[in-house]
Amino acid sequence: MAFEPGIRRRQMVVGNWKMNGSKQENTHLLAEVMHSWVPLTQVDVAICPPFVYLPQVADTLQGSGIVWGGQSINPNATGAFTGEVSARMLSDFDAAYVIVGHNERRRLRGESDQYVAEQFLAAQREGLIPILCVGESEEAREAGHALDAITAQLSVVIEKAGIGAFANAVVAYEPIWAVGTGKSATPQEAEQVHKHIRQLFGDLGSQLTLLYGGSVKVHNAAELFALEDIDGALLGGASLDAKEFLAICRCAEQASHKG
Repeated sequence: MAFEPGIRRRQMVVGNWKMNGSKQENTHLLAEVMHSWVPLTQVDVAICPPFVYLPQVADTLQGSGIVWGGQSINPNATGAFTGEVSARMLSDFDAAYVIVGHNERRRLRGESDQYVAEQFLAAQREGLIPILCVGESEEAREAGHALDAITAQLSVVIEKAGIGAFANAVVAYEPIWAVGTGKSATPQEAEQVHKHIRQLFGDLGSQLTLLYGGSVKVHNAAELFALEDIDGALLGGASLDAKEFLAICRCAEQASHKG
């Protein structure tokens, strides 16, 4: 994913299963996905299951073109951190990506911007591509401070890692008020934030993969993906439905021809 001037951005769809699934449910879901899966030439597709199901997902998806990743990491390589998982551990299962800074982790686990920046660096040290999540609260949006909130979250990571580190990273914009609520930013609202994020990265911005996350479904995916600055989606609930997930992947493939 290294930055190469003049190279067109690829579309991307990431399925975040969150704390869902069982061995039996996963077998059924993955079988449905693989039964109808046709490798996509212009879309990178990844699934991020709960940690305990990484071996099952990796074995099933091996050689399919769909890769896998983690939902979070502890920034330390090893140590007395009960219940935690390191980037090195994910690498042991050939994970390609790891989500960092998801709003649920920020809210439920108190992960600060500084902690997220440390996760970002830890992921890259082990060869993982971090999917950095940023997003504003409903209060910030209503007060007209949405872009300020996004800038503040990104600035901490940029300061710690440097802009160049984002040549091997993905950024996902997920407005907190839209995640899991059934609400979604309007295409215009989402595009405004994505454009703002690109501008923060200067020359690198044009090549940065930017995803939208926030109740993306097949009924709104095509319209969102058609926008200039949205390169795909970070899916939650939609990734647990094989037909929905595959349909959204096909929307991304169609959008790869935009512009």
